[in-house]
Amino acid sequence: MNASRPTLRILGVRVDDVTSDEALALIQRFIAQRTPRQICTVNTEFIMAAQRNETFRQVINDAAICLPDGVGILWAARRLGHPLRERVAGSDMVEQIAAHAARRGWRVYLLGAAPGVADKAAAILQARHAGLDVAGTFAGSPVPAEEEAIVERIRAVQPDVLFVAFGAPSQDLWIARNQPRLQVPVAMGVGGALDFIAGVAKRAPGWLQRLGLEWLYRLIREPWRWRRQLALPRFVWRVWRVRRR
Repeated sequence: MNASRPTLRILGVRVDDVTSDEALALIQRFIAQRTPRQICTVNTEFIMAAQRNETFRQVINDAAICLPDGVGILWAARRLGHPLRERVAGSDMVEQIAAHAARRGWRVYLLGAAPGVADKAAAILQARHAGLDVAGTFAGSPVPAEEEAIVERIRAVQPDVLFVAFGAPSQDLWIARNQPRLQVPVAMGVGGALDFIAGVAKRAPGWLQRLGLEWLYRLIREPWRWRRQLALPRFVWRVWRVRRR
């Protein structure tokens, strides 16, 4: 973490005041330096999960970049007296990184999601971004017993960027455990981004995202998520009780 980069803590979890352009510039620097870095996309569910999982909280706080992903994060930052300049959604960053990769010759690897999803997402990204070099795709699993084989598979093709879609916190913990052996300059947990790109899941329309109602759209389409969505009111309540400093 660059000490000069503006950051704040929301319920003990680090969030960086970084724009998408700044994040892309940092990613370019990381790839040039070839030192393994991890990027976390911090949203309200991450922060609430990190209240119960000390290891997950430490992984986020130690990441090279903690992207402010979600309007709930922006609201909390304003509430705490440290407004952030921009929401940087992980799903959007995948597309932007892919565009930069196509122009700059970076090699990307897609790991995770259901079987076949990463393959389809890779084909779509290559169609959208001419010249994109996809080093490989693999569904895999975050199960520790499979780690060695997956690490060897990725090391063999030496990508510059690794997108991991195992869902949080599994994907972020997996990256933190394996990044030293992977030696990939940039590894980022991307949640459902590959599903969105492949068309397996549908993302909320832009106007709903701007209104901060993406969570409602997903709940309507996936009502089984209601337990996870309870994190949002708990998050609001806990932030509301924190005194502004």
